Amino acid sequence: MSEPTSKAKTVTQVVPGVWHWHLWDDRIDFESDAYAVAGAEGVVLIDPLPLQEKALGKLGPVAAICLTAACHQRSAWRYRKKFGVKVYGPAQSRAMEEEPDERYVAGQILPGNLEAVHTPGPESAHYAFLWPNKPKVLFCADLLMRIEDGLLELVPPGYHDSPSETRESVRHLLDLDFSTLCLSHGAPIRANPHAALRKALQEEGGPAA
Repeated sequence: MSEPTSKAKTVTQVVPGVWHWHLWDDRIDFESDAYAVAGAEGVVLIDPLPLQEKALGKLGPVAAICLTAACHQRSAWRYRKKFGVKVYGPAQSRAMEEEPDERYVAGQILPGNLEAVHTPGPESAHYAFLWPNKPKVLFCADLLMRIEDGLLELVPPGYHDSPSETRESVRHLLDLDFSTLCLSHGAPIRANPHAALRKALQEEGGPAA
């Protein structure tokens, strides 16, 4: 899928070492969000969206790009060329617009000390990233979204290959240790994200745990 036509103007700090930017995504007529984390060699972009040059420069040197799934290629290939860095993508994913430099599997530690957590449902090769620094942050792609009133919801089943696997993946997130939940569609949740996950599952009519 091609990039959105607009560019985010600013980046904000979520917690020390984690940055966030967002834009209105004309491809889906909804908000899309992207992140970067501080790594030993520079910042690591997670599912990057277009960002204006001045804001992009504030992040510092880019060391790598990590993709949660083939559906979140976004600006990865343009930024790979711009910065001369590797793109990391999930093993056994469907074909992408370009081939990632490295393929990862569940449990693998990626640049930026990101742990790959398998979260199938949107598609089979779909992942979240757990950042183990303090405070711990979970970067969760298309399982969930925040709607206009700020509530957390599961992404509608029509966008997923297996809605039942999506619900199971969300339930598995409850077992992970993190204090901030960063979403690909909607602002991060800093206060009691596990409670927000349970409520989202309950609203779907299924057990929360």
